[in-house]
Amino acid sequence: MLLLPGAPDGQGTAVTRALSAASVICQVEPVGRWYEAFIKRRNRNISASFQELEDKKELSEESEDEELQLEEFPMLKTLDPKDWKNQDHYAVLGLGHIRYRATQKQIKAAHKAMVLKHHPDKRKAAGEPIAEGENDYFTCITKAYEMLSDPVKRRAFNSIDPTFDNSVPSKNEAKDNFFEVFSPVFERNSRWSNKKNVPKLGDMNSSFEDVDAFYSFWYNFDSWREFSYLDEEEKEKAECRDERRWIEKQNRAARAQRKKEEMNRIRTLVDNAYSCDPRIKKFKEEEKAKKEAEKKAKVEAKRKEQEAKEKQRQAELEAARLAKEKEEEEVRQQALLAKKEKEIQKKAIKKERQKLRTSCKNWNYFSDSEAESVKMMEEIEKLCDRLELTSLQCLNDVLTSTTKEEGKAAVEKQIEEINEQIRKEKEEAEARIRQASKSTEKSTGGGGSSSKNWSEDDLQLLIKAVNLFPAGTNSRWEVIANYMNLHSSSGIKRTAKDVISKAKSLQKLDPHQKDDINKKAFDKFKKEHGVVPQSDSAAPSERFEGPCTDFTPWTTEEQKLLEQALKTYPVNTPERWEKIASAVPGRSKKDCMKRYKELVEMVKAKKAAQEQVMNASRAKK
Repeated sequence: MLLLPGAPDGQGTAVTRALSAASVICQVEPVGRWYEAFIKRRNRNISASFQELEDKKELSEESEDEELQLEEFPMLKTLDPKDWKNQDHYAVLGLGHIRYRATQKQIKAAHKAMVLKHHPDKRKAAGEPIAEGENDYFTCITKAYEMLSDPVKRRAFNSIDPTFDNSVPSKNEAKDNFFEVFSPVFERNSRWSNKKNVPKLGDMNSSFEDVDAFYSFWYNFDSWREFSYLDEEEKEKAECRDERRWIEKQNRAARAQRKKEEMNRIRTLVDNAYSCDPRIKKFKEEEKAKKEAEKKAKVEAKRKEQEAKEKQRQAELEAARLAKEKEEEEVRQQALLAKKEKEIQKKAIKKERQKLRTSCKNWNYFSDSEAESVKMMEEIEKLCDRLELTSLQCLNDVLTSTTKEEGKAAVEKQIEEINEQIRKEKEEAEARIRQASKSTEKSTGGGGSSSKNWSEDDLQLLIKAVNLFPAGTNSRWEVIANYMNLHSSSGIKRTAKDVISKAKSLQKLDPHQKDDINKKAFDKFKKEHGVVPQSDSAAPSERFEGPCTDFTPWTTEEQKLLEQALKTYPVNTPERWEKIASAVPGRSKKDCMKRYKELVEMVKAKKAAQEQVMNASRAKK
């Protein structure tokens, strides 16, 4: 519903009527069609009543009817009413000059005029002979109106319009005048499109986008043209349902075939136009020229790139020495920086631990009882050992900014967390020990007599062999087994399977148990050789973590320095061992020579064990 706006101020109509003795003026607003007439009058600046507008509208409609000119069909009286399907219905009604553009109103007016002129009663009154029944040509007029007044039937008749030109220009016809030949053909066929706004063929100046849109539209042309009007059989004439179905099937097949032929015709039209279109040739030449230009540009860019690479390579070679020196300097600086950061962090942890101890001490370890204070002191030491730097800082911040009770609660909470963590670690260690024990029992039960009776000497020999022959050694476990069989004092022959099983069980042991085994081996070594070890806080090397054979274990850093010094000072260097000892801080000439002999013996033992394995494998073959 369209709601019109209200009349503005001062635009109302004043109505005056006599009530009694005096007249009363009231404002009346026009509504409905009268308001529409009022708005039209105001917009046109004219004064006219609604009836005048209605009369003008009727006059305009009558003038349109008068403008409709009908063309007389000269063959009308000779038409056969029985052959009405082959007649031109537009020509019969006198609309042959406008055809499918005729409106329903024009069709109705044309039928009315033809009826007034050719009705049998009127012709009979004029003395003209009339054919009996439906044999009179007036039946053709009735059939024509019946077909054109029904939109569905009219659409079917328009699809097979006898005046439509279905011809497709050949390629030879459009060689010189492409646009003059194909433009009317496409415009003619655009009437079948389901989509509106059919693109035009254009001219030689059309852009690539317009041409591409045009051919895309026609290659995907959606036609409403259908051929039901040409059905040879009418299903209404069927005598039974089966016959009606058969007729419908035949008609559908015929329509589909004609539709296919129609689409092939459209496709042929588009293909011929595309192959002859001079714009397509122009676009292809432009694309080819563009590709050639891109190819040349690519070749030129490649040449420049090679030149740039050659210059860069020369520059890199020129700056190689400086870059290497710079890199070495950076490595040294990074090492120093890392060392400094490590020291800073160590100092920070130490500072935070001292701060924590001092805070707790100032508050008498949150207790008045000496026993509880000692117990709390132990817990505080445990916190200092277990907590990281960030946790220590957070705890110290809490102790600094809170009261004694709140600080005590924070410390106790942290202690509970640490104790819980220690408890879990202990449970996990016990579980691993139990699992290792079970695995050891299983492997001992299924390994025969050779897997039993692992003495401490055998365990130490196994640890030494595992460190002596690291991962990556060829036939590692066979080599370790042979080494143990050669050096074992128990006389039990071990196989590679026994060695692997025992090594796995040792790996699952708790680290404290491993330390006990190593400690027993070292005590045995001291007892046999009468050695008094020197205390050193340096950690043993990962490679040589077995039984210690020197007064002070060699650290990983010392081992690296020794190996580098051996490479730096070859055999023919004068005062070689003095220089090597000076390169290894904290080690004397005697220590370096002794360590070197141990390394040589280890290498020889490894080679001998490998040779034994190789000889044994060859003997088996």
